[in-house]
Amino acid sequence: MPIKMLHIPTADGQADAFAAFPDRGERHPGVLMYADGFGIRPVLREMARELASHGYYVLVPNFFYRHGPAPVIELPEYIGEEVRPAVFAQLMPLIKAHTAERVLRDADAYLRFLTTQPEVAAGPVAVTGYCIGGLLAMRTAAAHPGQVAGVAAFHGPVGADGPNALTEITAQVHFGHAESDLTPEGLGELNQALDAAKVDYTSEIYPGTIHGFTMSDTDAFNPAALQHHWDRLLPLLDRTLANS
Repeated sequence: MPIKMLHIPTADGQADAFAAFPDRGERHPGVLMYADGFGIRPVLREMARELASHGYYVLVPNFFYRHGPAPVIELPEYIGEEVRPAVFAQLMPLIKAHTAERVLRDADAYLRFLTTQPEVAAGPVAVTGYCIGGLLAMRTAAAHPGQVAGVAAFHGPVGADGPNALTEITAQVHFGHAESDLTPEGLGELNQALDAAKVDYTSEIYPGTIHGFTMSDTDAFNPAALQHHWDRLLPLLDRTLANS
């Protein structure tokens, strides 16, 4: 899968980004992918390529673009426990500065850009995200109910905006939670809120996982859980984007 480097015009400047898509001269359903808090790096490019190989145009923006192009901070090749505190000390001010208002302004720009690319098919799009990117995916889907048909979030704080935020979701949803992030009781409360909001969803704790389980460049990585993530994500996209 080719990688195309891009710049997305936003209300606050230019967001650097990349896209992965099958290079066959065809148009493909669009997927907006939000990175985790560590941002764009080789593992995200690998995951975008893998998703694109199933017939999708995958756009991955650097949502920290206000602080500079990716990588916004210098990251080690492997993010192990010994370096994690120092990395998070640099990242947390960026995460805190990325307010809900900024998220929604950017989401408008990202979706406008995605849907006007010549390689992207007409019709609805999907959004997926990891860690904090899962919350961004949820906010994007809630703000664009007529446009986002599928949303998936993995080891993300998806309930952070409260149950009222769920009522705006019209997309089909999958949440893949880390065992270390959510108790069975917490899962039950979240799923009750999803039921009350009449969301079409699946929501489950992936067994034996800790936060960040999809990311192969961290010590949280769980290969079986990453495969489980693909087993949930790909059918969701197939169902929701089949007519694109």
